[in-house]
Amino acid sequence: MKHYFHPISRAVTTHWMLTELDVDHEQVEVDFRSGDGRTAEFLSINPMGKIPTLVDGDVVVTESAAICAYLADRFPEKGLAPPAGSRERGKYYRYLFVPGTTLEPMFTFDSLKIVDYPANSVGFGDMERCLATIESMTPETAWVLGDQFTAADVVFGGLLDFAVQTGWLQSPGAKVSAYVQRIKGRHAYKKSHDPAWR
Repeated sequence: MKHYFHPISRAVTTHWMLTELDVDHEQVEVDFRSGDGRTAEFLSINPMGKIPTLVDGDVVVTESAAICAYLADRFPEKGLAPPAGSRERGKYYRYLFVPGTTLEPMFTFDSLKIVDYPANSVGFGDMERCLATIESMTPETAWVLGDQFTAADVVFGGLLDFAVQTGWLQSPGAKVSAYVQRIKGRHAYKKSHDPAWR
């Protein structure tokens, strides 16, 4: 299993996931600033030229949430996903996919000062609704599925952590701040997040 990675990229999330799982893999650093992501070899794996990218035998998985979901299912004995077909699975999927499809696009638009767009026509709506979604989805205690830490916490919690660190989320409430601190207290988080890049 190969994980194409750079410490200043979304691959930090998938690196954290792999660290939580504690499974053998080859970490392949891709320096996109020097053009590594545009080589013919890498583009043959991921035509978008983006990281993270996971190669597991003949399976190629791209996109952070998809990689985390794949890994959780690939190693079910690690307990980082609710059982397939369970009612918890629906909630789990929501937490996996809201960050990349809704929250990150809204934060990106906001950071670029793009305000003239049809909020009712785009999937992420507007900042008011995104902030309300964050507040309603953030768990009061423990993790998004209760006592069970899952890949959903890696993806959702990882985005909230990044949003607080970068100023995307400028005034996190007490609930969000406490959840981010719980995330940052995990051994695998500390091990996978190089302090030099924080």
